Amino acid sequence: MLARLHALHPFQTPETQRLAVLFGIVYFAQGMWYLPNQTITISLKDGGLSAGQVATFFAITTVPWLIKPLYGLLSDFVPLFGYHRRSYLILTSGTAAAGGLLLGVTGDHAYWRMAAFVTLMALGLAFTDVLVDALMVENGKPMGMTGAFQSVQWGAITTASILVGELGGYLAEHRRLHAAFFLAACFPLVSLLMAAVFVREAPARTDREGFRTSWTAVREALREREVWVVGGFILFWTFSPSFGPALLYYQTDHLHFSQQFIGHLGALAAVAGVAGAFIYAPLSRRVPLTRLINLAIGFAVAGTLAYLLYRGHVSALVIDVVFGCVGMITQLAFLDLAAKSCPRHVEATFFALLMSVYNGGTQISQNIGGRLYDSFGYTPLVLISAAFTAAAWLLVPLVRIDRIEAKAKRARVPAS
Repeated sequence: MLARLHALHPFQTPETQRLAVLFGIVYFAQGMWYLPNQTITISLKDGGLSAGQVATFFAITTVPWLIKPLYGLLSDFVPLFGYHRRSYLILTSGTAAAGGLLLGVTGDHAYWRMAAFVTLMALGLAFTDVLVDALMVENGKPMGMTGAFQSVQWGAITTASILVGELGGYLAEHRRLHAAFFLAACFPLVSLLMAAVFVREAPARTDREGFRTSWTAVREALREREVWVVGGFILFWTFSPSFGPALLYYQTDHLHFSQQFIGHLGALAAVAGVAGAFIYAPLSRRVPLTRLINLAIGFAVAGTLAYLLYRGHVSALVIDVVFGCVGMITQLAFLDLAAKSCPRHVEATFFALLMSVYNGGTQISQNIGGRLYDSFGYTPLVLISAAFTAAAWLLVPLVRIDRIEAKAKRARVPAS
């Protein structure tokens, strides 16, 4: 029995274990970026700002996350101190930490001053995210470990979200804004240390040769069918109208859940998400990606329809926990597809591009879901969302997932 469990463990070599530790710790640190958000919101509200002004604040500070492909292009084309990833990671982690520390020591938390420094922190973290994802694709594809590594990443960031909910609520309750920024600044310093100690990267080639290689890879990738089809498939998948804020309105106005209970539901769903991430790690090594994508769509349809039974505290608890686990497995299957479709030499650029498509589709989905809820109500929203999710099955044959996975396998080298 122990031998069988050991065989399921995807990280069997020192190299894969080193990378798993690196990705897990850095992604956990990134997840803690959200720690000050609740305290910022309540502090701005106490200062007399409207909900719209607070929303504008967070819209400003998320701009660095919307231009992630630019960071990929920069790191792919322009080495820093002889490296494409390591030097940038140290610089960007330090930038994020500096933004948080400046907010922690300053006594002036005026709207625009705070927005500027939070945006600076976001710039460092968004750039760090692109670099770590590039390392994941560069190292994971040759080893056939992209799914396993992403399981670690998302398990770590979801674990951080549990702590953000609990600790962030405490800091907001006591209006500890300085403490929130100080704590948030500590985690990019952890990423900086990991970059300095754990990242191993061969020195970049000469600027002209490296530029020519990267530019050739970009041109070839733009002509490849897989990149465009995967991007379109991911956009359609995330575009499916989702519940987003609509579920909170339903929980509050129709089910009369307390905010505390809603918070507990979110925390428990996050715990289930961590379990889903660790379930996906061995699955990604043993089950063909086409089958995983088809199963993911099926699970997502069933999980969405289950929300028709979302009628009280017990049903909400069961559905949110189960969907938290299933939702994570589904998400990782699509992220695994994105990673496997990325061309060599420009991994940072194209994975960042696909993640921008994923994030943009998610934001549009939540917006449309909210409008459908306002116009038609909760039950029609669930049915429309389930129908759009099921329609993704029609696109699976067009993506040629088997071909993408086979191409990624041909590029593998034995892990050491």
